[in-house]
Parts: sequence; structure tokens; C-alpha cells
Amino acid sequence: MKHKYLPLLIVAAFAGISSTAQASGYRFGSQSVSAQGTADASGAEAGDASTIFYNPAGLSRLEGTQFVGGGTLVVPHSTYADSGSKPFFPGNRAPYSETKDYAPDAVFAPALYASKKINDQWTVGAGLFVPYGAKLDYGNDWYGRYAITNIKLEAIALNPSVSFKLDQHHSFGFGITAEYMKAELGQGVDVPGSVAYLGKYAPSASQAFLSNIAKTQGLAAAQAAGAALQGPIKDGHASMDGHDWGFGFNLGYLYQLNEGTRFGIAYRSSISHKLKGSTIWDFSQVTSNPAVNAFIAKASNKVNSQALVELRTPETLSVNAFHQMDDRWALMGDVTWTRTSRLQNLDIQFPPTAEGAERIRQQWKDTYRVSLGTNYKYSESLMLRAGIAHDQAPVRSAELRHPALPDSDRMQYSIGANWKLNANSSIDLAYSYIDFKDAEVNYKNDCSPVMAGCTGNGETTKGLFKTRMQLIGLAYNYKF
Repeated sequence: MKHKYLPLLIVAAFAGISSTAQASGYRFGSQSVSAQGTADASGAEAGDASTIFYNPAGLSRLEGTQFVGGGTLVVPHSTYADSGSKPFFPGNRAPYSETKDYAPDAVFAPALYASKKINDQWTVGAGLFVPYGAKLDYGNDWYGRYAITNIKLEAIALNPSVSFKLDQHHSFGFGITAEYMKAELGQGVDVPGSVAYLGKYAPSASQAFLSNIAKTQGLAAAQAAGAALQGPIKDGHASMDGHDWGFGFNLGYLYQLNEGTRFGIAYRSSISHKLKGSTIWDFSQVTSNPAVNAFIAKASNKVNSQALVELRTPETLSVNAFHQMDDRWALMGDVTWTRTSRLQNLDIQFPPTAEGAERIRQQWKDTYRVSLGTNYKYSESLMLRAGIAHDQAPVRSAELRHPALPDSDRMQYSIGANWKLNANSSIDLAYSYIDFKDAEVNYKNDCSPVMAGCTGNGETTKGLFKTRMQLIGLAYNYKF
């Protein structure tokens, strides 16, 4: 028997989660509370040290030494309705159940930035933020358990940066990114379907097993083992973890037409990762008979081993603009292109075993995110913000949408405020509501447990995901 262990560890590596972040793919979209207030339209504003993430050339606009510390609380609400999921072969298995509360109640993502002006031309800084994140726990008895039971992805990036101001119009920025990823995955192993299939098409295997039990342990033991094989059979389970460091860079250019109008271009490179970890197969709960469980584990040819996925995260290219209309109003906008087409098929390997890799069909497409925002200076101590954004999902169709990432196009509606406490410090607040389009899933795994040369459960996951999300951001700013 060949059984599927989980694939999507690293689909995670691409691009927050369908239920723990708002950007497309697994990219966590809120790296700044001030930017969140304008739906991330403020790339050319360069109003605080978080410009390190959006456009490092904006550091040239910051005076003295500045610090930004805060984070975003993500509150998801997701539901799933099944419409015909099925295993590769009927078997005497535990019943399926609807998923409830599979997304966490809330997830917090921190962000820290600091900058220091060296002289009239040079400014340095560094940022610490969450580029990717995911957390889902469907449970072990939901309809798609042979595709995934749980996933958790945590990533943190350190981004030291520098900017150079050529003259009053032209500024350039450069940064280096050190990115750490850690992931955990789980999924069911379709033992009931495999046993039923082999019982019908290869009954000699189980007969030989029972005969050996009778010879070595006696007739009563063989009868007990036979009853266990005929009775309800539970799933096995596979789990994996992996981690890796990767390195990349980002570039920025800022053109200031005049004091109130500027345009920016920013590029963030892809990062290569080799996620290495371990795979654990558990067949101990398949039946109440340890001998049967040991027989199934051996017949599966599954052994605890290493796991390896090689991938590159997608690069992004952003073009943005900022215009101060008058003493109170400012308008801004951003268009970001993400090269998620880098991810076509994803192969998960299990060295050093002979176990065939699992291929996840993705075939993602490149995506665009368009956002518009505004600032309104209500008073000397209070700045109000608002923004709206449309973000495309990289998933092409229901047939290529996996339940580890039930992603879809979405709209983001944001409001925010900056409140000055005194001449040196202020607080940023932001609230966003994100409305995802309903996401149909009709994903079939092309490799079944009885196929040689590959790993897979052969399951079909078919249903409808509905996701809504709220983001609450809070940050503290200090200048000295």
C-alpha cells in the first residue's frame, strides 16, 4: 500500500493563509499597521520606518532615529460545505463529519522596524516581520482528511536595508533578507480503502498473513486478526515537519517630483528554500489488534524517514504613487505584481527511501494586487486613513485548488488612524475587513495507494469554502 503523507507543507512557502492572512497564496499581507490603514496603498508615502518592507528608498525621507513596533491580530471566519468528496475505493471506515472551527480564533503577527539617518545622503535601517503564515486544523474525520488534517506554517524575515539620496529628486534603496521557515503538516492515510481494495483484488496477501498468525500464535489469534480485518478499520496518519533558512534581497527607487508628489518602484526577490525535516507514519490505531496493525504498517512499505521539498518563493514588483492634494488630504495608490507562476507542480521527496514522491498539481498563475488609499489630517495630533484593495488569488480553477489553500480573489476595506502622543511618539491603529469570493474545491489526487512509483491517497475533495476575515492592527512609533 502506498499512502499519502502530506503535500502542502510547502505550498505554504509561497506566497498568511487562506485563513490567517489576507494576501494571496500563503503570503502574509500586513507588514505595517500604518500601511494597513490605507489597504497597503502607501508604498510611496514613506511615512515611517516600515518603508523598509515596501520601498527601502523611502528611508531617505526619514529624519533622525525612528522606531516602529506593533503587529496585527487576524480574526478569521471560515466554513466548508461538502458536495461529494470521496476516497479512491470504498471501505469500512469511520463516518465523515462536517468541519467546525478549523481556523484559529485569532492569530497575531508582529512587526518591528528601525531607521537611522547617517547624513544627508545615507540612511540605514532594519525590519523584522512575518512574510508567510498559515494555520488550519480540520480534524481527523472531516471529508478531506486524506488530503489534509492540519497545517501550520511560521516564517520570520530579517531585512537590514540602506538608502542613498542622490539629489532632491532621486533616492535608491537596497536590502538583504534572511528568511526562516518552519512548517508542520498532517493527513490521514486511507487504510480502510487499501484493505478493501486488496481484499477484493489480492486476497492471498491477507490469507497468508492469517495463516502465519495461526502457525506462530495459534488459531484463536488468527481468528481475532481475521475479525479485526473484517471489522471497522481506522485511518493511519502521517505527519511531517521541516525548516530552512533562505536569503534574498529587495530594491527600491523613489522619485520626488516636488514636496507633495512622489513615485516609487520596488522589487523583492524570490528566495530559494530546501525544507528538510522528518516524516512519521502511525498505524498503531488502525485496529485494536497490534498484530494486524504491524502487518498493515509493514505492507504499506512506509518507514519513518526524512522529507525534502525544494522551492523558490515568488518575487514581487510594485509601482506606487503619493500626492498631497492640500494641507489635509493625500491620495495614494499601489499596483503589485507577484510571480506566483513559479509554482507549477510541487514534488515532495522522502529520502533516502525508495518511496515515490508526491506530486501536487498547482499550476499557479501570476497575480496582481491593486489598492487605493487616502490620508486626512483631522488635526495636528490626529491623522485618519482609509483604503480599498483587490487581490487576485493564484489558483486557476476548482480542480487545482487544494484544501490546504482554499484561496480565492478578495476585496479589502480598511480604515486607520495615527494619533500623536507628543512631538516624539505616536500610535497607529488599523482595522480591515476582507471579503473572499466563495472558493469551490474539486481536487483529485492522481496517485492512489495501490499505484507504484508515487505517493498518494487517490482521494477527491469536493466542496465549497467561504471565508471572511478581520484584521486589527496596533503599533507604537518613536522618533529621537
